[in-house]
Amino acid sequence: MKIAQVAPLFESVPPRLYGGTERVVSYLTEELVRQGHQVTLFASGDSMTSAELVACTPQALRLDPDARDTIPHMMVMLDKIRERADEFDILHFHIDYLHFPLFRADAGRSLTTLHGRQDLADHLPFYVRFSEMPLVSISDSQRIPLPKGNFVGTVYHGLPLDLYKPTFDSKGGYLAFLGRISPEKRPDRAIEIARKAGLPLKIAAKVDKVDEAYFRETIEPMIDGRQIEYIGEINESAKSEFLGQAAALLFPIDWPEPFGLVMIEAMACGTPVLAFRGGSVPEIIDKEVTGHIVSSVEEAVAALPTVLALDRRGIRRRFEERFSSAQMATQYVKLYQKLLIGPEAQKRAPVVAAHALNAHVHGRKAEAAATAPHKPS
Repeated sequence: MKIAQVAPLFESVPPRLYGGTERVVSYLTEELVRQGHQVTLFASGDSMTSAELVACTPQALRLDPDARDTIPHMMVMLDKIRERADEFDILHFHIDYLHFPLFRADAGRSLTTLHGRQDLADHLPFYVRFSEMPLVSISDSQRIPLPKGNFVGTVYHGLPLDLYKPTFDSKGGYLAFLGRISPEKRPDRAIEIARKAGLPLKIAAKVDKVDEAYFRETIEPMIDGRQIEYIGEINESAKSEFLGQAAALLFPIDWPEPFGLVMIEAMACGTPVLAFRGGSVPEIIDKEVTGHIVSSVEEAVAALPTVLALDRRGIRRRFEERFSSAQMATQYVKLYQKLLIGPEAQKRAPVVAAHALNAHVHGRKAEAAATAPHKPS
């Protein structure tokens, strides 16, 4: 298949530092290429990919000091996609709903993965207005606020199996907090858990401009540099060591988490996860296998001995069973095929449906060849 992957422009693909959506787009794109599909990635110019890259900005907007408004850059990208839309069998968007008005006519071959929270009141009338646009959720819980959303599937995020080397005899002896400093991520809870448990905590996280006051006024005064250590934002290569040497990852969220990529990153390293109940958490953590789910700081402290005793080899095995990038890509390809076949053909026998898909793809290739400019021999 010829597939367009459309990424946000705020971070590169993959991001140099923090960036969940762009990281997932990278893993999916590389796996689709590995599986033999022709993939074109629309992203920032500093992205790294084995697919064809269409640079829509010179660099990631977060790292561009002159970029103050993301919307004009995103609209330019959407116009570039429209210019080339007929080249692709599938248009796969990862930019929420910004493209809906422009690609409504292509709903039958467009797929939109929702990466963020959907419980905001502003969203519902928009999805009702564009009810024909097929959506993918990254957890079943993410769908709850949009009961009438046109969801065609749930696909969990996945990581390349060789991305992180598991550590089965961790010697770090510390608890880890990884991701972003913000009120909904509750690093203050992580600090409280570590203090009450008498264990060191290392915080590796970025601070967005919108959260600078929260960090300065609430979190920074709790950091003593000894038991509670703030490392700052770390890159991909540093994660394996940081998570692998941790005794456990703390994920004390206070919001409807759509997925929580850091949870499976920890599992890939063999590290157990102690998480607060919310959003996707019960779907991602297998209780007493990869971690434990709690509802309060007191429960967290009480559960820590059980979490620290979990089998790190078993955690890694469960990660491989559930959250590989190959599994993620395979599930998306099945959704692409369902879209291309159409609702009526989906009711037929599998072999007929396969012929319908092949006819569609070959028909598009023949059409492209017929309209291509003639080159004299």
